Amino acid sequence: MKSATRLSRIACLASALLLAACATPEQPAPKNPAAPTLAQVMSDADAAARAGQYERAIALLKGGGASYPTDKAPWLQMAQMKFDRGQYGDAIGHALEALERAPDDKVANSIVAVSGLRLSGKALADLSRQNNLNGSLRSEAQELAKLLRLSIGEEVLVPPARRPVAAGKRAAGSGAPAAAAKGAQGSTADPFSGLK
Repeated sequence: MKSATRLSRIACLASALLLAACATPEQPAPKNPAAPTLAQVMSDADAAARAGQYERAIALLKGGGASYPTDKAPWLQMAQMKFDRGQYGDAIGHALEALERAPDDKVANSIVAVSGLRLSGKALADLSRQNNLNGSLRSEAQELAKLLRLSIGEEVLVPPARRPVAAGKRAAGSGAPAAAAKGAQGSTADPFSGLK
């Protein structure tokens, strides 16, 4: 009987220890730091860009775009940064992302339009320099030029370059007609002269 009492006391003691262990409050799990607000992300990206850390700024904005998928601000900021650096293809892509979130955003639409025109202008200038602007490509470029003239209400998209007075006197003094000098200058200085 002594051994039965001893076993029951050991069992009670083990149960009490087990219950005491369960009753001890657990240490709270470390809290994950709160995600930065969109304003904080934009501020950090702006500070990084001003410090010349362009890649870091873009990475912060991409993270902001992932954390706040319905907000246009990170995409618009990336589009503006790419536009300012002359990376027009990327600027268009980011501006289109902003337009998916805010279809009427004037800045995003402007970035898409101006970036597209700059890319097109460069491509047309390259083709013109290579003398490969002919056929259907030429007629399509002329139609686009007409559409642009109508859109902005201008008769001429690219005004002719003005020559200084001294240059005009030299052309007249050399016996070359001013129109021929202007035509020769227009063919090299104005890649869009044929589209007027």
